[in-house]
Amino acid sequence: MVKPRDDKKIAQIFSATLDLVEQKGVAGITMRQIARKAKMATGTLYIYFKDKNELINALFINCRSSSVKVYFKGYNAKEKFATGIKKIWKNIVRHRIENFEEAVFLEQCYHSPFIYESSKEMSHRMIQPLYKLMERGKREKKIKNLDTFLLLTFMVGSITEMIRYARYSGKQFTEEMVEDTFGLCWQGMKN
Repeated sequence: MVKPRDDKKIAQIFSATLDLVEQKGVAGITMRQIARKAKMATGTLYIYFKDKNELINALFINCRSSSVKVYFKGYNAKEKFATGIKKIWKNIVRHRIENFEEAVFLEQCYHSPFIYESSKEMSHRMIQPLYKLMERGKREKKIKNLDTFLLLTFMVGSITEMIRYARYSGKQFTEEMVEDTFGLCWQGMKN
């Protein structure tokens, strides 16, 4: 009889992996280090994940799913473009501030050879409401008619750099900082 997987152990593994990735990067960690950090035998880790790639992909989908739920919290596709984009932008900021290790992990995964094509496709499907909103903004001439990926890179880049700056410089986040950064981002995107 196969022993059922323990969700608490998976959470331990994911937490240990996120912590190590922030310190060493995705490429710099091993299954042995993850097991040690998760306070379990390396053999136990292999019961849950056959290799590092499988673990990284499972964690990627888990983090992406939980983050996307927060990104679209309170968002209504029928509201004005500017209202919707600001709500999503602020949701992304708050989620990344509260889940910094997860944000670092996801950033590293987007361009990582560890992520399976199927995981990338699933991630892309999850974020489609944001792509649709950006396309609508271009149709309504609210934002520049540029490649949507480029616009999203600019938008998310502003968030990423603001959070890194505050985190690594020890600055406290303020609502004014969030508003000012959104204002700069909005000025750069708007038509």
